[in-house]
Amino acid sequence: MIDPATLPTEPGCYLFSDEEGTVIYVGKARNLRKRVSSYFSRHDLDPKTARLVDAIAGIDFIVTDTEVEAFILENTLIKKHQPKYNIDLKDSKTYAYIHITDEPFPRIHVARGPDGKGRYYGPFVSAKERDDLLKLLKSLFGLRSCRRLPRRACLRAHMGSCSAPCIGRIGEEEYQQSVRRAEAVLKGDIGGLIRTLREEMSAQAERLDYERAMDLRDQIAALERLRERQHVDRQKTYNEDIINYVRNDGTVYLMLFNVDRGTLAGKHQYTFDETEGFLEEFLARYYADNEPPEEVILPEPVDDAVATYLSHLRGGKVRLVVPQRGEKKNLLDLVRKNVEITFFGDRIKLEELKRHLHLPTLPIAIECFDISHLSGTAMVGSMVRFHCGKPDRRNYRRFRIRTVEGIDDFAAIAEVVRRRYSRLKREGGELPDLILIDGGKGQLAAATAVLRELGFDIPIAAIAKREEEVFIPGFSHPLSLDRHEKASLFVQEIRDEAHRFAITYHRNLRKKMVVP
Repeated sequence: MIDPATLPTEPGCYLFSDEEGTVIYVGKARNLRKRVSSYFSRHDLDPKTARLVDAIAGIDFIVTDTEVEAFILENTLIKKHQPKYNIDLKDSKTYAYIHITDEPFPRIHVARGPDGKGRYYGPFVSAKERDDLLKLLKSLFGLRSCRRLPRRACLRAHMGSCSAPCIGRIGEEEYQQSVRRAEAVLKGDIGGLIRTLREEMSAQAERLDYERAMDLRDQIAALERLRERQHVDRQKTYNEDIINYVRNDGTVYLMLFNVDRGTLAGKHQYTFDETEGFLEEFLARYYADNEPPEEVILPEPVDDAVATYLSHLRGGKVRLVVPQRGEKKNLLDLVRKNVEITFFGDRIKLEELKRHLHLPTLPIAIECFDISHLSGTAMVGSMVRFHCGKPDRRNYRRFRIRTVEGIDDFAAIAEVVRRRYSRLKREGGELPDLILIDGGKGQLAAATAVLRELGFDIPIAAIAKREEEVFIPGFSHPLSLDRHEKASLFVQEIRDEAHRFAITYHRNLRKKMVVP
């Protein structure tokens, strides 16, 4: 059964797959859990999205540090998997081709896909690379880009960037030769074209046609620069694997990212018993079945013999890198972050909360209260329960305030806390490990007094809106807890859920109070 509640609240990308394990949709999100949950909680889905949801059999995710990184990763994953439901993005400009039409004087331009006559080159992953190349080919070989041949010379013809077949400045045979040379560039045969142009330049010089020889010289120089730039890019782009892990209670939780020339190509995760030299053993066993890349980024050094062994398997040098700073260190940290969230996401939140709130035990069960009303009318309370870091919706409770008149949030909080824990005391129910109150020091004092009255010594804290400050009894100032730390974000998540539950009940109650 698919449970979106198991997903983290971090930014990243999610991948939906069908029963055969084929990725059918890739999406990005600022909050993975909230975004994925929306697919399964809404009833107003359009037909296409409804078909997608019906086909979903599995969910995977990759966490990123920022939402911008999620945008980049989404595009990469779509190119890799070609999911059937990502129609709009697959048809986007990023995947465009360069099209040379089938005409006596062919036109060169950008096309969405190979759906017409002529020759198509691509698709181009980089829009900038495609546009730069198109601009170079048009100016270098004087190819036209107009939809129809005009009756008079256009601006490009006057500027000399088009050979102007429209006014007969060039014949069909010579123009077709320019087209063939442009296609040689698009096919990657720049070296062969340069040799041909050099021979022609020498021949033109011998004929004393120095103007034409200079044009050819300029073309050769431009092609040399293009070839050099492409060569440098190839030298910079290489395959690499990034490996990181977390050890916990004698078990190793390891994740490996495959990066293909700067593009994330795959994610693999493994769990195995911790033994001496486990990382070296993993490397030896994994790469016995998978070709090693040029570079492997690791969190710690390994024996030099490992690099020799991997180089032997690859038939070329393999670099083992342990970065201390910079981009590669950031990638290594990102892999560890995915390990932590995938295997320990909820436990890490609980441990952080225990440490920052000075709790005696791990807060496995947490209950949070909120009050909602409109100028003192239709006042209601809500209680949400989280278990092991996840919402426990079967144990949510809602309260209609009975004893409070007017606007008195302190008294309202006291009422719902008293009703909740008086009942648990009578029935011998399970008490939470932590109580959270939506509010400041006043609400916290009211709830603490009720617990003391009932004889309970349950850890309690309050989170105030606006600055997201967290208060605990006995401290006049809020805790020194950064609002972006895991513990603070977790408390905010719980508080927001209690607020949402209270608002929903309040709105429903007001609707019933309206007289038709």
